[in-house]
Amino acid sequence: MSRSLTTALTVEGNRPSRCALPPGLEPARLPAHVAVIMDGNGRWAGQRKLPRVMGHREGVEALKRTLRLCSDWGIGSLTAYAFSTENWNRPGEEVSFLMTLFERVLAKELKALEQEQVRIRFLGDLEQLPEGLQQLIQDATDRTASNTGIRFNVCTNYGGRRELVRAARLLAQEVASGERDPDSIDEQAFASKLLTAGEPDPDLLIRTSGEQRISNFLLWQLAYAELHITDVLWPDFDETALVSALMDFQNRQRRFGGVASVSS
Repeated sequence: MSRSLTTALTVEGNRPSRCALPPGLEPARLPAHVAVIMDGNGRWAGQRKLPRVMGHREGVEALKRTLRLCSDWGIGSLTAYAFSTENWNRPGEEVSFLMTLFERVLAKELKALEQEQVRIRFLGDLEQLPEGLQQLIQDATDRTASNTGIRFNVCTNYGGRRELVRAARLLAQEVASGERDPDSIDEQAFASKLLTAGEPDPDLLIRTSGEQRISNFLLWQLAYAELHITDVLWPDFDETALVSALMDFQNRQRRFGGVASVSS
């Protein structure tokens, strides 16, 4: 890591101090929860005639920059789409590299995450991951569970449709066992069975590399999120790109299906 979270933030006791927002951003209108689809690692590497794995390495640096900035600026939650259920279809060498990269980064950065009060969770079907990575994930989750800083969710072997099926199955099991009346199933009950239970839904979804789809990501949770699509490839995503996304968000009028108020 070029500079870890430990050195990137000014620390007061065990809590990071908030940095001043860039000009133009309004603290009261920042999204509480930002989700990111980190697209373009392979294209970034291809443009430079580098192996695809180099794009993934630079993508990790971009994620650390984004986490640091969101923490600095007081954004409460960041959820990153790290590895989808469909990504197993990639070449075996690339998948193996990604699993090893996850392990190395997590082992290296865990101490800094603890010191900066980041609470990290991994969302997805974790049982399919390598055993060593599963152990690191459990350790990181346990060690940061009581932290009070930014909530950092890493979607790993995650699929939105699979998550919805899982939630429906859990509710069906409760009905079958007599624990739940079918008439009690509402949106709140369904949301309580999602992997993101307890988190506010994302206010803003950022997708890099110009692709205009959500790719089976947080299908329930993104119902009213504002979408920001940028042509920036993920390894190049920096403070300027994040500020642009946040400015775009602040310029939206969020009506949630209602009608905009008309000032007199």
